[in-house]
Amino acid sequence: MSLLSRIREKFTSFQIIIIAFVSVIILGAFLLVLPVSSADHSTTSFWTALFTSTSAICVTGLVVCDTATYWSYFGQFVILSLIQIGGLGVVTVASFITMLAGRKIGLMQRQIMQNALSAPQVGGIVRLTRFILITSFSIEMIGALLLLPVFVPMFGARGIWLSVFHSISAFCNAGFDLMGRNTGEFSSLTSFAADPYLTTVIAILIITGGFGFISWSDIATKRFDIKAYRLQTKIIMSTTLALIVIPCIFFFVFCFDGHPLKERLCLSFFQAVTPRTAGFNTADLSAIPEAGILMTMVLMLIGGSPGSTAGGMKTTTTAVLFGNIVAVFRRRPNANFYGRRVDDTLVKSASAIFSMYVTLAVFAALFISINEDLPILTCLFETFSAIGTVGLSLGITTKLSHISYTVLILLMFLGRVGGLTIMYAAFSHRDLSTSKYPVENIMIG
Repeated sequence: MSLLSRIREKFTSFQIIIIAFVSVIILGAFLLVLPVSSADHSTTSFWTALFTSTSAICVTGLVVCDTATYWSYFGQFVILSLIQIGGLGVVTVASFITMLAGRKIGLMQRQIMQNALSAPQVGGIVRLTRFILITSFSIEMIGALLLLPVFVPMFGARGIWLSVFHSISAFCNAGFDLMGRNTGEFSSLTSFAADPYLTTVIAILIITGGFGFISWSDIATKRFDIKAYRLQTKIIMSTTLALIVIPCIFFFVFCFDGHPLKERLCLSFFQAVTPRTAGFNTADLSAIPEAGILMTMVLMLIGGSPGSTAGGMKTTTTAVLFGNIVAVFRRRPNANFYGRRVDDTLVKSASAIFSMYVTLAVFAALFISINEDLPILTCLFETFSAIGTVGLSLGITTKLSHISYTVLILLMFLGRVGGLTIMYAAFSHRDLSTSKYPVENIMIG
């Protein structure tokens, strides 16, 4: 019996996904500890390396040291490689290597790939993986080419590296940037706040990466026949549009009224896009009113779409919860979308994910607030950013203790791997009992 077969017998596919992510995180941490990874060739502390590796593989963007000034080109390459692996998924990259080696992908590998990609079925999973890889690399290459006219005139030959790095970081919804050397540490893209070209390119890469590979495959197959799209694709399209337009109007009206019109439009649009779940910022977050901070936290919690490079609670989860609220108010038996009924099991799963994310983020914020003696809103913003794998911060990341770093690492990991994956891995044995308890009603609301 092969090693893979023995592993598959001992662990479920969800547990294997978690083990794969943890393994790559630890490998990345050890590489970042090496003197060659830092700009001054000193040995990096393991906690800093572990936090950075977790943030990169979980495509979060929270950092304890500025990426451009602290890490060498080798260290930046390691971080970018972790971002690429984390964005596409560890299992997807492993499958890619297997295909390059010319080896056949067995049924158990296909089942793991299906769970990792949130694919509807095992059939066609290899073809879907090939589509994901080709599409991702093509979009990242196009993004890098579009960024060259911005970075090369400003930074010379180094602008090529910046274009590639920011294209992959944006598509993978990571939020890591290399602007610290030129515009100040932890400055992100604030120096481009009024640049409609760069903000639009980065925003499109973020949206594309966070849209979901299953949906892109659906669109590529059925093209303009929208009625033939899967229900999931339709929900993702409408929810994504709503989560861009409504927050954009909100930020324009309430948060950036003191800026010139062009800059105000750029800031509002980018601030509506980046919290789900990229982590770049063109605005000074400390200058945004609390209402804007709260809106950003909501967007960070929602995140991108399933089967994408983004983390968070997911757009479909939000849509199902909203649809169930409408169904309850209108006294319908089920939530309905586009002439289709949503099964109650999906509503239960969505409710469980929402409860898990909010509960963990709130209690983690309470712990950090007490442990670090920091304002609760600031800590909530940090924990929502971590569990949503966003990377936006109000400036407290570098000031935290190791125990608070550990809390954020766990939140980032859960946010990237996914709430359901964690739950299914923890409770690997399904309750197959057919017995039912007697029904007794209780008061609700």
